[in-house]
Amino acid sequence: MHDNEVEVLLVEDNPDDAALALRALRKNRLVNKILVVTDGVEALEHIFGSDSSCLIRAPRVVFLDLHLPKIDGLEVLRRLKGDERTRRIPVVVLTSSLEDRDVAECYELGVNSYIVKPVEFDKFMHAVSELGLYWLLLNNPPA
Repeated sequence: MHDNEVEVLLVEDNPDDAALALRALRKNRLVNKILVVTDGVEALEHIFGSDSSCLIRAPRVVFLDLHLPKIDGLEVLRRLKGDERTRRIPVVVLTSSLEDRDVAECYELGVNSYIVKPVEFDKFMHAVSELGLYWLLLNNPPA
């Protein structure tokens, strides 16, 4: 792995949720290189660069909140899954939204998984640990 490669791109504007997710992933030693960005613009710039003309970094998995400032998670998902260079990057929506229309739209756009954030601390930690275990250790992505 090169120094600029990120295993997990965590797109989360809530600092408490981001801290819990980081803690869960690191506690179980599932990942070494995690980048947290707090809005959709930062997420897209990390992956595509500031001009979107070339793929800069492709993380192994993106954990994406839907309710983000600047560019929301649905638009980030739309751009990632709509671009041939990034459509194979696994994207897991990790959100508080229970709205049927959000779930449906995410799957129509090509999301790999849709997880509603558990409210309780222990359940949130467990959910993120399980996500990390599956997407980083068990899943076999294409080359």
